[in-house]
Amino acid sequence: MTKVAILRYPGTWSERDFAHALSLVDGVETEILWHEDARLAGFDAAIVPGGFSYGDYLRAGAIAKLSPATAELRRFAVDGGVVLGSCNGFQILCEAGLLPGALIRNSDLAYRCDWVHVRVESERTPFTDDLGDAVLKMPIGNGEGCWVSDPDTLARVEERGQVVFRYVDETGTRTPSANPNGSLNDIAGVRNEEGNVLGLMPHPERCSETLLGGTDGYRMLARLASVRHGTAPAVYRHR
Repeated sequence: MTKVAILRYPGTWSERDFAHALSLVDGVETEILWHEDARLAGFDAAIVPGGFSYGDYLRAGAIAKLSPATAELRRFAVDGGVVLGSCNGFQILCEAGLLPGALIRNSDLAYRCDWVHVRVESERTPFTDDLGDAVLKMPIGNGEGCWVSDPDTLARVEERGQVVFRYVDETGTRTPSANPNGSLNDIAGVRNEEGNVLGLMPHPERCSETLLGGTDGYRMLARLASVRHGTAPAVYRHR
């Protein structure tokens, strides 16, 4: 049985969506943890859900990075725990330095709530292993979803295969209209060098069953059933 912690910060609200989505996966047990009481010992994976942590004051994720839960996430990730951050969770992981780059206001300054297509660029994560270059359809809902970095970081992320998802059209082709927020190089999700920490702007928990309009999110989340604490760096870093 894979034990998954879902962190709840003040202002997040996707934790119950993730709990429901993962209840559909055999072999996965979840627990929602309040950020002040988060202890990740004994868990195999941790999820940082979407929402508006601390009201997105200063910047999205800028205050949440100071939470006790984020300090615990750092220890957990260094120890080999698998971490997934979606939307605001992605923003928190970048602000906390667990992932490269940063998320800023969408290039059109509009809140974007829509379905998008992303192409899998790297299988070197527990969530994309064996997905090849699949094109996934997932929903987004963000106002600060534009991933940016300095030129050196961008080059390093590309060279080291840390781009996991890229915005494309339904045929898998990169086009300006397929990028909903202006992210550099159409980047929709990145991983750390070891491969055990992944962040993405789309919401896999919102497309986990046919009733919601698609099941591509389930294809990602179902892989948690085979995750065990401490295995990801050895498995993914040296492939």
